[in-house]
Amino acid sequence: MAGNGDAPMPVGTKQEQDRKARRGWQGTARIWEETEQQAKKLKSSEDGEQPRKLPKRKIVLLMAYSGKGYHGMQRNVGSSKFKTIEDDLVSALVRSGCIPENHGEDMRKMSFQRCARTDKGVSAAGQVVSLKVWLIDDLLEKINSHLPSHIRILGLKRVTGGFNSKNKCDARTYFYMLPTFAFAHKDHDAQDETYRLRAETLGRVNRLLACYRGTHNFHNFTSQKGPREPSARRYILDMFCEEPFVREGMEFAVIKVKGQSFMTHQIRKMVGLVVAIVKGYAPESVLERCWGEAKVDVPKAPGLGLVLERVHFEKYNQRFGHDGLHEPLDWAREEAEVTAFKEQHIYPTIISTERHERSMAQWLSTLPMHDFSATAHAAASPGTKVPRPLEGSDGDGDSD
Repeated sequence: MAGNGDAPMPVGTKQEQDRKARRGWQGTARIWEETEQQAKKLKSSEDGEQPRKLPKRKIVLLMAYSGKGYHGMQRNVGSSKFKTIEDDLVSALVRSGCIPENHGEDMRKMSFQRCARTDKGVSAAGQVVSLKVWLIDDLLEKINSHLPSHIRILGLKRVTGGFNSKNKCDARTYFYMLPTFAFAHKDHDAQDETYRLRAETLGRVNRLLACYRGTHNFHNFTSQKGPREPSARRYILDMFCEEPFVREGMEFAVIKVKGQSFMTHQIRKMVGLVVAIVKGYAPESVLERCWGEAKVDVPKAPGLGLVLERVHFEKYNQRFGHDGLHEPLDWAREEAEVTAFKEQHIYPTIISTERHERSMAQWLSTLPMHDFSATAHAAASPGTKVPRPLEGSDGDGDSD
């Protein structure tokens, strides 16, 4: 019967009230959400982040710096005792407004990577770092305005999103600048600034440097590797000494070396051993012994004259350098600025420091303390055990 059926729900019943309540809740939720987003924007602004949305892109920066007074390139987060090049660089990046302040505290947030961890006192004319930044106007000029004059950003280029300056680097070229009296025979005055390198001595230096070319076990040229560690094997493409030149009455020469990668102190020890041989402290046969497993006492030349000249990205350039989207990383347009920086900041620092601190002359006086025949005698003794491999650091990081 009709009287027993359900009566229609009148207006204002519980279901409609529920619908109105839900609409009211959704409106309130939207208000809360908008308020929360505004609060996040405000907090982001207070934390130093850009409130407006700027494109964040992966770039590389071409750097030049004089390393005197710095404890190397790589930043030691949380340590203010030892100042590094990256301390000044990160500060300039934050102050220029291209990265937020918290990226300076944790460099992984901007995917920061350098091609080489140059050692204490080592300079660079062609260091390359990769990182993600906000592409603000006049970026290069703004970064340089917050850097000291002995650290310059000379170039900037866009790269692929996954680019890593260390991993994509095929090779590195260093040069080592030293006074030529370092090659004078040990019976000659070690501090004679009038010494001039003879052609036959330069020829012998180059013959010895050529022995480093190719793949060898360089465990004796670093303190980080044992003789049986595969990563101690390194490939040197070229090494030679250029013609000498005179600056401020003192003759200098430049040794250039190009290799895939280098271990800590490797280049300085390569130079140090050749100097010891040419001066007459060590026999030429010591070079051959260095490739064996026995430990050889290899002297380490001063860090003052070592400079990272350029880094190479041949494989990256072949794949992306001419794809219409990216530029090749060859820095040809910046070559004049690189040369000017070397003339203004790197060469004068090496020359003046050598004159006043005489680091090369002092180091030469320590060469007689090295025993270059110790391993030869030990190898000849019956029952001599080959030393166990030393504990070495992981990875193939370039750090000389």
